[in-house]
Amino acid sequence: MRRAFLFAAFSALLAVWPLAAHHSFAAEYDGSKPVTLTGKVTKVDWVNPHSWIYIDVAGDDGKVINWSCETAPPNGLYRQGWRRDTLKQGDEVSIDGFLAKDGSHTMTARSVQTADGKRLFAGSANDGGPQSQNNAK
Repeated sequence: MRRAFLFAAFSALLAVWPLAAHHSFAAEYDGSKPVTLTGKVTKVDWVNPHSWIYIDVAGDDGKVINWSCETAPPNGLYRQGWRRDTLKQGDEVSIDGFLAKDGSHTMTARSVQTADGKRLFAGSANDGGPQSQNNAK
């Protein structure tokens, strides 16, 4: 009986272990540092627990920096109207969001605007981050 209980407890621990790796907005991003980046899409990763958009952004000095923009998970993006081909490599986009606390070229994306003016919500409504003007209801 004891062995069965230990096996069940260990199995439950393994089942919730991936949840420990998922950090809240406040752990990784600074809600007091909103940012809008404009650049060209270099890659889109539809992966869990969050999808990523990578864009090349030219600085004032002309130096190009590749930014990592964290979005909602694939299912969340899909439910908000995204499809795998919504953004393609080379597309010009503007992304609104918040900077990472660690100073890296990483941000959490709240909305993405395409060159034709289409605006798509890219965040998770319940991620704990501040609501932006564009996403507040």
